[in-house]
Amino acid sequence: MSLAELPCYTIINVPSDFETPNEIQLKNDLEKGDIKVKTEALKKIIYMILNGEKIQNMLMNIIRFVLPSQDHMIKKMLLIFWEIVPKTYPDGKLMQEMILVCDAYRKDLQHPNEFIRGSTLRFLCKLKEPELLEPLMPTIRSCLEHRHSYVRRNAVLAIFTIFKNFDFLIPDAPELIANFLDSEQDMSCKRNAFMMLIHADQDRALSFLSTCMDQVQNFGDILQLVIVELIYRVCHQNPSERSKFIRCIYNLLNSSSASVRYEAAGTLVTLSSAPTAVKAAVSAYIDLIVKESDNNVKLIVLDRLIAMKDVPSHEKVLQESVMDIMRVLASPDLEVRRKTLNIAMELVTSRNIEELVLILKKEISKTQGVVEQDDNGKYRQLLVRTLHSTCIKFPDVASSVIPLLMEFLSDNNELAAMDVLIFVREVMTRFSNLRPIIVEKLLESFSLISSVKIHRAALWILGEFCEKIEDMRTFMAEIRQSLGELPLVEDEMKKAAGEEPPGDEGVSSAPAGSTQRLVTADGTYATQSAFSSNPESVKKNTERPPLRKYLMEGDFFIGAALGSTLAKLALRFASLVQDEKKENKFNAECMFVITTIMHLGVSGLPEKKITKDDLDRLNLCLKVLSDRSSILVQVFTSECRDALEQMLEAQLQVETSGTKGEKKTVAVQPDSPINFLQLSKFDSLMGAGDVLDLSLSAALGTGKISNVDFATSKLNKVTQLTGLSDPVYSEAYVNVNQYDIVLDVLIVNQTRDTLQNCTLELATLGDLKLVEKPQPIVLAPNDFANIKANVKVASTENGIIFGNIVYDVKGAVSDRNVVVLNDIHIDIMDYIVPATCTETEFRSMWAEFEWENKVSVNTTLSNLSEYLASLLKNTNMKCLTPNKALSGECGFMAANLYAKSIFGEDALANVSLERNLSKPDAPVTGHIRIRAKSQGMALSLGDKINQSQKSRHKKPTVAQG
Repeated sequence: MSLAELPCYTIINVPSDFETPNEIQLKNDLEKGDIKVKTEALKKIIYMILNGEKIQNMLMNIIRFVLPSQDHMIKKMLLIFWEIVPKTYPDGKLMQEMILVCDAYRKDLQHPNEFIRGSTLRFLCKLKEPELLEPLMPTIRSCLEHRHSYVRRNAVLAIFTIFKNFDFLIPDAPELIANFLDSEQDMSCKRNAFMMLIHADQDRALSFLSTCMDQVQNFGDILQLVIVELIYRVCHQNPSERSKFIRCIYNLLNSSSASVRYEAAGTLVTLSSAPTAVKAAVSAYIDLIVKESDNNVKLIVLDRLIAMKDVPSHEKVLQESVMDIMRVLASPDLEVRRKTLNIAMELVTSRNIEELVLILKKEISKTQGVVEQDDNGKYRQLLVRTLHSTCIKFPDVASSVIPLLMEFLSDNNELAAMDVLIFVREVMTRFSNLRPIIVEKLLESFSLISSVKIHRAALWILGEFCEKIEDMRTFMAEIRQSLGELPLVEDEMKKAAGEEPPGDEGVSSAPAGSTQRLVTADGTYATQSAFSSNPESVKKNTERPPLRKYLMEGDFFIGAALGSTLAKLALRFASLVQDEKKENKFNAECMFVITTIMHLGVSGLPEKKITKDDLDRLNLCLKVLSDRSSILVQVFTSECRDALEQMLEAQLQVETSGTKGEKKTVAVQPDSPINFLQLSKFDSLMGAGDVLDLSLSAALGTGKISNVDFATSKLNKVTQLTGLSDPVYSEAYVNVNQYDIVLDVLIVNQTRDTLQNCTLELATLGDLKLVEKPQPIVLAPNDFANIKANVKVASTENGIIFGNIVYDVKGAVSDRNVVVLNDIHIDIMDYIVPATCTETEFRSMWAEFEWENKVSVNTTLSNLSEYLASLLKNTNMKCLTPNKALSGECGFMAANLYAKSIFGEDALANVSLERNLSKPDAPVTGHIRIRAKSQGMALSLGDKINQSQKSRHKKPTVAQG
């Protein structure tokens, strides 16, 4: 018998430091030791069997000296021992010693202690030898009448298992269990009996259910779950029976058990598409999400709602339940809230959009009163994005949402404030009727902003959309107030020299003693020039208006943005006002502000000097205001807004194309072929295609695949482990299933000798762990066997599995023979899936992640787009840069890539490519920067890129990471 055919039920962790004990000492402990010594000796023997050791010489010692013991611990360990010990000779005949063991089983089945009886019955479920079970059948039957429910329910399980494996031992089992079910009162016993009838005699199970249909609601949850399974099976195989059981499923929706309600709701939706049934199932799901405290349960049920949404007949009912779904926002988990908001946004209609907005407003007000936390800030940002999408989808509600969102501009969460401005920019571009109210609210909030990025974005928006003379003058007054007294250099020097106006003294809240005073070695006070001392202390910084504070800290990028804003304002003001004197005055004021910023940048007073780029930008703005050439005026007044509209349109196309692509994959075309279950390539379908059995076979990996798919799926994952000339040939099929790797290893004996104790010894490198050690087998001449080994995966890193095959040759003089196996490399791509995120989130993660791996491009491809496409294919990453940004041919390309692992790890990549346009056949050059939170993720992804580049070269070169 091969190892794959041996039964295995119990998982025991063998200590890594376990050493094989002396056989003589073990025999002595078993024969003369007390209860404690015998227990330890038996434990060591169990470890030895699991490690592949032979213990045939000790079998009689255990039967003579340990089996008669009445100690409960020893009896429990003996059950494990008899489970794993070989019970037959190599030729398949039952060992003679097992007759004595069988008699011990019979005595335990008649033991007065119910625990010993019940545990022995559970053990009998694991036996695969009918010779051992046949003498015990009368005793097993008698256990059905035991006074204790623990014995009775395990007796039912034992009869079920024996009938399923060896029906000739108890042919009347269905009738026996049906009679037992009629008279039984304990719910656990009834559940086991009913489950057996479902699988052994479904008609008897239906007969029992019809007699107690009105009492189902009072049954225990374990029995109710089995009843739901039976109803699903019956209605799926015979749809005409649905009307009998729909009422029963409705009743189970009110069960006290959450698991019963969940299964009943899923079954109800499967059996009926009537709006009443769908609404009842949706209500049950929502009730489960709200009441259950486990976040995993909430996420699972939300996924069921998402799956229901994709069914056209269910979508309308879900749309009417949007407000009920929003109750889930009471959960504190961010992921649950995110999924809830996504579902609500996809289901909301014009009939309930106002109610949805009211709920979102209430949620936002709740976050403002809470102590600032990481999740609270992210949730606030999530609500802002949801309101953004709401207003774009339903413009009528924008007027009521905008005033609320404007309050976020002064929020400490910079990401939430930036999302508000992105939303404001898009609304002002798409809906011109809302511009006046937005500009008014933005001017009111301008002085409350405390972040340089938010100030910079607000300056750009106001400079672009201030279209009234009153708004322009108000905006100019806000800018002057945020800059403080002008000119900046002279005012700063006066303050540094102590010549502050009397009114400013009361502004400071810092204590008088906080001013820095320098003392020399001889005790006299030193003097400092205003040019040699930077802004003197925190006191000065706290007194400064916000824009001046940014400039004094050396952030002149906002100064360049302010210059562009002033240039736009002056040019638009000139086109609106007819008075040349007013026009010149406004123009001169704008130029004065720009020049004073330039003067401050080169004065040496700020912490950092102005950069050449910012200085050139301010010079350009001055030139535009002084020359007013038609080309530059057009660029500043109209082409900036045209570029914004084109960018928003490109974003909309990307989002729309992504949505269309997703729908296209799930849509069924009118001319698509019909899949008949009876003609399906899955041979594991039974009858009318039982979905329960099909899903179970898929989960266990036992579904048979047709020959066409076999060649393209399984054979591609076969790895040859030894050579064809080795005495033992071996190859492995590597099946990766999320967190588990199953190695199905074929071992072929190519010699004419019998190989004894043939053992597959495996070890791992990386974040892999071998779950259990494969058991030794005996291979006849030219025989073969399959051995399965399970490996656990803990993180997304490249792993290696290596090892040997060792065996003994019967009659050989030498010691153990060893065949070294080739290494099995576990590919990181099995755990990485493409993902998407916003540009803001990408930049945030890029700044946060500390591990970076830089890989040089080394390829023969000469086309930038082809290389990017091959990189995406080989790394399973998604390109976040839109196609329009990548189109064209300029010799350069830059793109951002993103992916996630099944373990929740993020992987970012930035691709910078270049090719020589003067040489059409010149290969692409450049580099790829990978960033991840863990070192292993960054290194493994870099190795994958290098390997894919090597495969396209005859002479591979290793890129430096």
